[in-house]
Amino acid sequence: MRRLEILDGMRGYFLVFMVLNHLTFAGGYLLVKFNHGELGYVQDAQGFVFLSGLLVGMVYARRMLRDGYAAGAAKVRKRAFEIYRYAVACLAIIFLLGFVLSASSTYWEPWLWDLADHNPFYALASLLLLYQPTYMDILPQYIVYMLVSPPLIWLCVTGRWMWVAALSAFLWAAVQLGLHFPVAGGIRALLDEVHEGEMFRTAFNVLAWQAVFMSGLVLGALTATGRIDWEKVMNPKRTALVWLAFALVLVFMGFRFGFTFKLLPEPMMERFRSLDNRTEFSFVYLVNFMATGYLVAWMVMAGSLANNRIVRALGNGLRWIFSLSFLRLIGRHSLQVYAWHVIVIYLLKGFEHHYGPFSEWTKTAIALSAIASLAVPALYRERATYFSRVPFLRDRASSDDVKARAAPAK
Repeated sequence: MRRLEILDGMRGYFLVFMVLNHLTFAGGYLLVKFNHGELGYVQDAQGFVFLSGLLVGMVYARRMLRDGYAAGAAKVRKRAFEIYRYAVACLAIIFLLGFVLSASSTYWEPWLWDLADHNPFYALASLLLLYQPTYMDILPQYIVYMLVSPPLIWLCVTGRWMWVAALSAFLWAAVQLGLHFPVAGGIRALLDEVHEGEMFRTAFNVLAWQAVFMSGLVLGALTATGRIDWEKVMNPKRTALVWLAFALVLVFMGFRFGFTFKLLPEPMMERFRSLDNRTEFSFVYLVNFMATGYLVAWMVMAGSLANNRIVRALGNGLRWIFSLSFLRLIGRHSLQVYAWHVIVIYLLKGFEHHYGPFSEWTKTAIALSAIASLAVPALYRERATYFSRVPFLRDRASSDDVKARAAPAK
C-alpha cells in the first residue's frame, strides 16, 4: 500500500474519533471511553493538524520544485480559500437552522454562546474568523497556517528548513511565557470599540498549535525534496529512541490514570496542572505528542520488520487499521467530511434535546450511525470525481443533460 493511502487512513481514524469525542449525551456514554485520548494527552486534533501540515509540505513542496514558487503559492492560497468557504458554509447552515429548529438557542448556547441568539455582530466576527463556535474552530487555524505557508515551504525547498523550525519553536515558547497576551488584549480592545462583549473566542491558540502543523510541514517538505531518508530514520534495528518514546508514553499514561482515579498526591497534581493547557498546547501536550507520534510512526513504518514478535504484531495491526477502506475513504475527503460532521453533531444535540434522554444502547446506535454517515460526503465526492475524470461518462452525462433540457415538457 502506498504511503499516502496510509496517511489517508490515519486522517480517517482521527475523524472517527472526533465524532465520538464531539458527540455529547446527557450523562455521557460508554463508547467514547474506548478512546486513545483516555490513555494520555494526545488527542485527535493534534494528529489531524500534524497530518494536514505533513501533506501540505509534501504536496506543495513538490509543486514548487516542478513549477516554481509562484505556482505553488497560488495553489496554497486557493486551498486556503476553499477551506474558508467550508468554514463559512458550516457557520451559515447552523445559523440558518437556528431560525428553523425550536429551542435551538437553548441547546446550542453552550457551543455557540452569543451567536445562539443570532446576534449580527457575532455573526460578522465569525465570518472574520475571530469568534469561533465550538467544533468550527479547527478550520480557521488551518486557514491561517495555509496563508503563511508558501514562504515557509519555499525555505524548506531551498534547504533553509532550520529557519522554519527555529521560528516555530520561538513562537511556541513565546506563548508558554505569556508574550502573546498583549496581542490578544489589543485585539479584544479593538473589538470592544466595535461592539462591547466577548467577540474574540478561540479554542486553539494559533501561535502555539502552529508547532504541530509546522513540524508536519517541515517533514513533508523534506520528504518531497528527498532530504530525509525514512528507511534510515525508522530503522527496525535502531530501537533506542523507540524505547525512550515508549517510556514517555507510559509516564503520561500514568499521570492520566492518576488523575482519573485520584491516585496522585495533591502537590504532584498541582505541579502537573500548571503544565497542562490544551488551548496553548503546553509542555505536557507537546512532549506527549512527540513521543506518541514517533512511536506510532516507527510502528507503522518499521514495526512489521522488527525482531520482536509482539512488536511485529502491533506494527501489522496498526497498518491494518489505517488501511481499512472506510478510513481511507473518509480520509481522502477530510475537509468535506469534517464539515459534514459539524452539522451532524449540532443536529444530534437538538435531537437529544427533543427526544432524549436515551439508553446506553440507543446512544451507541446513534454514535455508530453518525460515524457511518461520514461516508455520505466522501462517496458523493468520489462519484463526482469519477465522472469528471472519465471522458466517456462526463460527455455522456453532459449529453443527457442537454437532451433533458431540450425535451418538451409533458
